[in-house]
Amino acid sequence: MLQLIGRILLWLRGGTLRLLILAGFILLIWGIISPVGTLMWWLGQGAETVGLKKNQPYTLPSNNAVTSVVKSSQINCYIVYLSGVGDFSANELTPGEEEFLDRIVKINPNCVAVGDVFPYSAANKSLGGQRVLAPLWNFANKADGWFGIANVLIKIRNIWRFAISADPRYGEVYNQGIADAIIQRMNAKYPIAQLQNKPFKIILAGTSGGVEVSLGAAAYLNKWLDAKIIIVSIGGVFNGRTGFNASEHFYHLRGRRDWVEDIGGIIFPSRWLWNVGSEYNQARLRGKYTASISGPHTHDGPEGYFGQEVAQDNNITYVELTLEEINQLPIWSEK
Repeated sequence: MLQLIGRILLWLRGGTLRLLILAGFILLIWGIISPVGTLMWWLGQGAETVGLKKNQPYTLPSNNAVTSVVKSSQINCYIVYLSGVGDFSANELTPGEEEFLDRIVKINPNCVAVGDVFPYSAANKSLGGQRVLAPLWNFANKADGWFGIANVLIKIRNIWRFAISADPRYGEVYNQGIADAIIQRMNAKYPIAQLQNKPFKIILAGTSGGVEVSLGAAAYLNKWLDAKIIIVSIGGVFNGRTGFNASEHFYHLRGRRDWVEDIGGIIFPSRWLWNVGSEYNQARLRGKYTASISGPHTHDGPEGYFGQEVAQDNNITYVELTLEEINQLPIWSEK
């Protein structure tokens, strides 16, 4: 065994290319077994807990567990934000994302913002909370300088979870876990039971891969809660297979310099226009899908949708451009 390890180390000394080949092989194996974590969560959680058994109603969280309650009788709206694949946890939003949520709630005081759902974990656990690989994720998240490239590991890991959400074999379990996490965090912000006898809406606002997870969770939120569900995609990369029928409307904002957003329409056959039977195309044909240009945004970074640099042609920050576009959407009326 020691001789084998010695030979591997000697082989790796041959250059960076060999190291990259080994890393690629490890990531491939990792991707193949990644659904195991979702299935283990499901077995540990129990089918009854999240209403997975046939004819089993979903049990709303107890109000006694609520720790933070917004005391307002005007609340009738939840804004649930699901982040992109570069995020480490739900508790580490970028300053631009935090500004976005803070300002949109100030403009719409009838809404509460839910920003602590991690869309790349069915159990809603941050990467730092994983016992085995936590040291690796913490290193990748905090590395800087030349080692900053290690952050790509987090993106690759989260892309695998994005793929699970979009996969019809494993997505059903994964997306129900995310829907359960969304309800738990909504209830922590404002008791859902207080809204059950009056109309309320859930606005799932996501970016990048978070939009695909929003679509996957929408079907179960629609099944479990009597609420109007609206999805707002901010440069989202998404499948067109599911979620559109469960939502009242799907709004898609894309930046003029965002080439990553185009990937979803290329790799997913359900997004191809001749696949007229897909939920995406049916929503588009029925007028339930609206796409618009948000501005000169890139996919992420300081000039992305939540970037805090000033856009030269507009003389406001990129996140302010995003806010302007979203505030113009016809989703904020209380009627």
